Amino acid sequence: MVDYPVTEDPAACDILREVLEEPRNTLGAQLHAWVNPPYFPASPGDSYAGNLPIANEAAKLDALTGRLEQAFGRRPLVYRAGRYGLGPATIKLLAERGYRIDSSMRARYDYTADLGPDFSQIGNAAFRTGNLLELPLTTVFTGAWRRHGGSLFPLTGRLPPVRGVVARAGLLQRVALTPEDMPIEAALEAVEVAAERDDLRLLTFSFHSPSLSPGHTPYVRDSADLAIFWRWWSRMFEQLDRFGYAPASLDEILHAVDNI
Repeated sequence: MVDYPVTEDPAACDILREVLEEPRNTLGAQLHAWVNPPYFPASPGDSYAGNLPIANEAAKLDALTGRLEQAFGRRPLVYRAGRYGLGPATIKLLAERGYRIDSSMRARYDYTADLGPDFSQIGNAAFRTGNLLELPLTTVFTGAWRRHGGSLFPLTGRLPPVRGVVARAGLLQRVALTPEDMPIEAALEAVEVAAERDDLRLLTFSFHSPSLSPGHTPYVRDSADLAIFWRWWSRMFEQLDRFGYAPASLDEILHAVDNI
């Protein structure tokens, strides 16, 4: 998932071109509205691209799509809105530009308090939306109350201390599959729940690439944090192997869905 500023860095583009030589890798677009031309007068909530007027969102998407094609010689097929900023017009705009997959929905998260979208009732399963396939970012409820997480977790947010209490008591915890600010033990349990209780066949992980180098994100501030980051992945790969998960390319995912 490449955003506009990365395409303006020749060294970054050279690295990504090598990555894209592997046939299983796919170019994706990530639109961060505040660093993606063209620019317009700002309004509250504009960091979520889906809140922009349709013409402005379309103009930014065209600029990013065209720049990626120019830099890498291919059009991106998959999209993620920065800050998960999906809007009412986004899916239609993506389909019109040849995108096949959107991955902007973060299952079980609600950003309305910050003028963003509400995905609290979105589950983890892939689904069709218009002409696109939606691949939500995987978030698993764990704990004794997990079956009712979709309704109970938003209620615990009304009294923040309650959310921490029920998590520590093993009653309910929301676990996103990311090494950024998510303890490995919680993530390992989430994969076990996903595999054995939810029968999830597809898991979607994510992290910000600047976390691969200390000092660029709050998640990896120094070399000690980076060592923890890599240990997180080592243990996670062991867990995925234990439950029979293997990497899937976007072509394989699309082929599987098209044949259902």
